[in-house]
Amino acid sequence: MAQTVAEQIVQMLRAAGVERIYAVTGDSLNHLNDAVRRDGNIQWIHVRHEETAAYAAGAEAQLTGKIACCAGSCGPGHVHLINGLYDAHRSGAPVLAIASAIPSREFGSGYFQETNIHKLFDDCSYYCEMATTAAQAPRMLQMAMQTALSRKGVAVFGLPGDVSELDAEKGESSHTVFPTQSGIIPSPGELSALADTLNSSGKVTIFCGIGATGAHPEILALAKALQAPVGYSFRGKMAVQHNNPFEVGMTGLLGLPSAYHAMHHADTLLLLGTDFPYTPFLPDNIRIIQIEAQAERLGRRAHLHQGLHGTVRETIAALLPLIQPKTNGDFLDDELKLYAKVKDRLQSYVKDAGDENKIHPEYVAATINEKAPPDAIFTVDTGMTCVWAARYLDATGNRELLGSFNHGSMANALPQAIGAALCAPERAVVALCGDGGLSMTTGDLATIAQYKLPVKIIVFNNRSLGMVKLEMEVAGLPDWQTDMHNPDFAMLAQAYGLPGITVSQPGQVTAAISNAFAQPGPVLLNIMTDPNALAMPPKIEFKQVRGMAASMTKLMLNGEFEEVWETIKSNIRHAKELL
Repeated sequence: MAQTVAEQIVQMLRAAGVERIYAVTGDSLNHLNDAVRRDGNIQWIHVRHEETAAYAAGAEAQLTGKIACCAGSCGPGHVHLINGLYDAHRSGAPVLAIASAIPSREFGSGYFQETNIHKLFDDCSYYCEMATTAAQAPRMLQMAMQTALSRKGVAVFGLPGDVSELDAEKGESSHTVFPTQSGIIPSPGELSALADTLNSSGKVTIFCGIGATGAHPEILALAKALQAPVGYSFRGKMAVQHNNPFEVGMTGLLGLPSAYHAMHHADTLLLLGTDFPYTPFLPDNIRIIQIEAQAERLGRRAHLHQGLHGTVRETIAALLPLIQPKTNGDFLDDELKLYAKVKDRLQSYVKDAGDENKIHPEYVAATINEKAPPDAIFTVDTGMTCVWAARYLDATGNRELLGSFNHGSMANALPQAIGAALCAPERAVVALCGDGGLSMTTGDLATIAQYKLPVKIIVFNNRSLGMVKLEMEVAGLPDWQTDMHNPDFAMLAQAYGLPGITVSQPGQVTAAISNAFAQPGPVLLNIMTDPNALAMPPKIEFKQVRGMAASMTKLMLNGEFEEVWETIKSNIRHAKELL
């Protein structure tokens, strides 16, 4: 029998290194599903929601650097993919999304479940085309995969169900993809000008993003030569923090005063591989130099003294011979002393673990950090859970941290953990979930149970949308509609066939987390954390203090004295930061 288009697609996916397809099968996907079954070399991962499929594929792509694949059947399946694809695309993850479609003869007729994939996926993909003939299918698939891999983003391949049944045609294009690795170095003149600026600067601070991954030795060599403190973004943390005697922590919404101080008290700030979006945290009265592999990003966040197109490792290697080592380390020493004080202050909530059903989340995060293996993969939900992970999880050089750092979506941690566990089965995978995030995606606890994925799911259950609550209070608004009426997540996990344990006493935390890591399979810990725990930003402005005071006043006027008192008690240690 002749090979079908569906069989040809599976063959091409296998040749490109695709190991699994995350999807909910149905109607227009059924022939592709059956071709995967008969081939036997690619796993079909039956998730419970296509958004989970896209998030899981995005996580796999970020961890492996290879193409990861998800699929959605026509209409609603396409729409369900959108959120996870946005996240993958903004994270630079090479993801192929197969969007199976209605019969091609029905295009444009308003047919049942019809969607226009070109309009639908335009803003979250680099490539999106629909094959309507057998000859188009292999060529479009090859272009989609090559685009995803080369541009590091999402590519969408549209496949009508009737086309997948047709006899395959060989076509003119290659049937495989070509991974490439290349380094970019600025011109000699640009490097010379950069060296002149750095050599003439008395106080230099280096700030690194995800683009600094793989350049750890070079960054340390440059920091030593410049006697420069090194800060980093959340996405850059795992690549930069470990074994780094020059590090001063993060800045930004989740960051620390030390990194903010180092950046604002330098005379030159060197941005390496970062498209840091929070411009209020960047200084505006010093020289800023940006080195970026994607040149279109130069200057879009700050007024630059110089912008250079280059990959971080190769650019620093070419720059180092031009740098005159500095002998005065006073600036670096001062910033490191401040960082030591900040780290000591962070431990105040770790030393005091909290009370029953009000366990300090800082203590939970610090315990996870202590008990997790040195090569653990962490996935973290957007919200307050991000704060605790940012401040208390340490890099080792082998750990990975995934989150919705650019797209900022809730409910990402559990789906990303699924992709991480499947592509890295030998490593511990820890999903740090907020109760709000987990509530959105509990159905895929079934996926973890079905495939026996050894994910450690740790729920920071503060019974509220914690970050939203804080945002409202800082703006002077009483928090409203932020409380969560949660199920018993431990019992819910048990209903899905997973071990589930509720931790309500601080004294139970260490044993529960240790036992979770000791178990070979999945486990969910439902940890009852303090709903009034606040996260102080690296710079506290008067309007924020005024807003919080106004919020507390409004709550008292509404008769909610107990909530105000609990907020004060839970955060009294922050008085040092205000002062």
